[in-house]
Amino acid sequence: MQIAPSAQLPLKEEGLTAARLPRPGRSPGHWDPPVPGASFKLAMKGTGLVVGLGLLLAVGQGEKALEAGSCRPHASCRECILSQPSCAWCKALNFTKAGESDATRCATREELLRRGCALKEVIEPRGWHEVLEDAPLSDSAEQETVTQLAPQKISLWLRPGEQHSFLVRFKRAEGYPVDVYYLMDLSYSMKDDLENIKKLGNDLLAALRNITKSVKIGFGSFVDKTVLPYVSTVPAKLRNPCPDRYEQCDSPVSFRHVLPLTDNASEFESRVSQQRISGNLDSPEGGFDAIMQAAVCEEQIGWRNVTRLLVFTSDDVFHTAGDGKLGGIYLPNDNQCHLDTDGLYSKSHIYDYPSVGHLAQVLSASNIQPIFAVTGSTLPVYQVRAGAGWGRSWGGQGGSLIHSASTPLQELSKLIPKSVVGELKEDSSNVVQLISDAYNSLSSTVNLEHFQLPPGVSVAYESHCEDATRSLGGHGGVCSGVRINQLVNFTVTVQADACLEGPHSFALRVLGFTEEVRVELHTLCECPCDQPEPHAPHCSGGHGNLTCGVCSCSHGRVGKLCECELAETTDLEVGCRGRNGTGPMCSGKGQCVCGQCQCNSNVRGQHCECDDTSCERHNGQLCAGQGRCQCGTCSCNEGYTGSACDCSLDTRACLQDGVECSGHGRCICNKCQCQPGYFDRLCSRCPSCRTPCEEQRDCADCQAFRMGPLSQNCSVACNHTVATLVPEATVNEQWCKEKTDDGRILIFLIEGMEGGKVSLKVKDKDAITDRTSMVVLGVVLGIVLIGLLIIIGYRISVEILDRQEYMRFEKERKQAKGKEVNNPLFQSATTTIINPRYNED
Repeated sequence: MQIAPSAQLPLKEEGLTAARLPRPGRSPGHWDPPVPGASFKLAMKGTGLVVGLGLLLAVGQGEKALEAGSCRPHASCRECILSQPSCAWCKALNFTKAGESDATRCATREELLRRGCALKEVIEPRGWHEVLEDAPLSDSAEQETVTQLAPQKISLWLRPGEQHSFLVRFKRAEGYPVDVYYLMDLSYSMKDDLENIKKLGNDLLAALRNITKSVKIGFGSFVDKTVLPYVSTVPAKLRNPCPDRYEQCDSPVSFRHVLPLTDNASEFESRVSQQRISGNLDSPEGGFDAIMQAAVCEEQIGWRNVTRLLVFTSDDVFHTAGDGKLGGIYLPNDNQCHLDTDGLYSKSHIYDYPSVGHLAQVLSASNIQPIFAVTGSTLPVYQVRAGAGWGRSWGGQGGSLIHSASTPLQELSKLIPKSVVGELKEDSSNVVQLISDAYNSLSSTVNLEHFQLPPGVSVAYESHCEDATRSLGGHGGVCSGVRINQLVNFTVTVQADACLEGPHSFALRVLGFTEEVRVELHTLCECPCDQPEPHAPHCSGGHGNLTCGVCSCSHGRVGKLCECELAETTDLEVGCRGRNGTGPMCSGKGQCVCGQCQCNSNVRGQHCECDDTSCERHNGQLCAGQGRCQCGTCSCNEGYTGSACDCSLDTRACLQDGVECSGHGRCICNKCQCQPGYFDRLCSRCPSCRTPCEEQRDCADCQAFRMGPLSQNCSVACNHTVATLVPEATVNEQWCKEKTDDGRILIFLIEGMEGGKVSLKVKDKDAITDRTSMVVLGVVLGIVLIGLLIIIGYRISVEILDRQEYMRFEKERKQAKGKEVNNPLFQSATTTIINPRYNED
């Protein structure tokens, strides 16, 4: 089945998930490639450098504005169609006029048709695709051949820079087989969980057989790398790492493959029941090593080409890339299987832990969907853990590795495609229900992604999910909540930025399924002209080969039609100069060939005197983008005028409520030119202008009260106004309240024109002196008085309290017992003198 370009599927901008979107107003089959920028080398110093850079940047902006969305002339058909998707080539004979080069054959389709090129002579290759294999989708997995993804093979031809769309269909078949590999953490903290796992074989198979009849289950375990500081290397501890020496534990291992995938529940329970708990030193476990080996050792695990689930159970965090350096392990994980005959990972002491990104890539390539069943205490760690390494701090000579999950990062399930994180009870009693729910969640989410994409090729997706939920992602199309036998469509849009050498291919695959759509990609880089005509009569009777309407001259012949010999060209140069055979050849804007000028791009005329790019520019655009440049003069579109077509004849931008420029200016080129003192877009603002109330204040004052600066010549200065005193009037917001020069407040109303004069109503006895200063002075004096009263009151209250305390002290002193001269507690000092020589006898 071949799809013509006109049958391409529509591509809605809102559904695009690629980074690049089509320009507004362009068809889905067109891309606007980035405009190549010009590079300049300047040898200027000081101010000259700055000015030169400014001028060159302005020119560069103008060139970009000119080139954006347009097609530049190119000398050959191949160069033309590779320059931009909007370019086409006219192969008609004698299409170019005198002085025009063959490069003018390259233009947009509309431009070529306008210039007289017949539609059948226009070469404009467009992308298309052909479906090579399209087997019907299956409803049940019990059929001999199960097909859930269609079509299976497509051939796609793309013009560089152009995008092309095709449809991919997917339908979940009922009862699709499932492989489940149970990977368990056997560190000592999982002791109670192991007892429950030994009994779950029948329950797990029974739960999955409610969904599909073909189920296989396997088992593996892990602890950590068997080197310090992850486990104790004391021989006794390696044999029995349990904290209680009377309790028997297995030696720690990085990963042990216990049971290949089997549908025998009894065998599962028998092999798992033989497992014993183990132990390690640090809290993080080596689970990523185990996941890597379980993914790459497909033959040993026994994976089938069906839905593959890997159940990862643990109650603690995990080591990742870079953590192995603490144990002297610096080689990155090699992505290879290293299981020995006993099912042990034998190179754990050589290769570091894999990173999250590495693990995600391997799981996606192997079509394995992980289910992280972890306890509640570590659930937040798995939901925020995303980096290539944890936070590390070193202390002492030996150093210690500290793991922290406090930094909020992306969820692990978002970094690993088609993965979920579930909460496991402390004893793993809910593991069967958790696996069943996780499988239903994974199988109802359809992720279409691309693999092995050639360089320079981009893919965008639009999901058509009907009742399901559509999600937008940068790498693929996603539909969630897809039911069994529900059809899901994806619009896949492909673009190639450049020509590819030979055919390339890439695959589209729904994550979790082995089926794929193989896309064979070809690029359209050659013009589909007829075979070159050697010695064509059109080329001056056979002096050249005709290709795409252009003559390639034989040796010794030159000219657009190979009409003259190379030796004669010097004598014919006179015809390429201006009047009287003087002036620069072809006005310096072309080449003289056989006595005729072949002008450069955008230059025409017998002597290349008309330059269609020399017109005046506005805002960097030729003729302001509102006209065509014809021989150095702008031919403006309707509604525009000016030397650069920069003046619009429209006046709508100057109007507001039907008034042009607020009555204070003129509309020129759809912009208001304001009167002196006025500004703003509509000349509506004038800070220095007087209001009507300010203009009539002095006349109202002099005519009503014979006061103010115009009181001396009021009849002459105010002959255009008539003021009337109003004894009592209801004053509202329409009345003017103006302050006079002597501080009075003048209240009056401007009623309008009567016989060419302004009628004013002035309120009598309301022109009173401004008492603001008196009010302010009164408020200040009041505040000072209140402050003094507060201070005086405070001092009086303190004085009264002091006197009361003194009187109380005097009263207590008088009531005290005893006198100062007969103090019962007083004992006077006694002095005794003894003469040692004195003898009483």
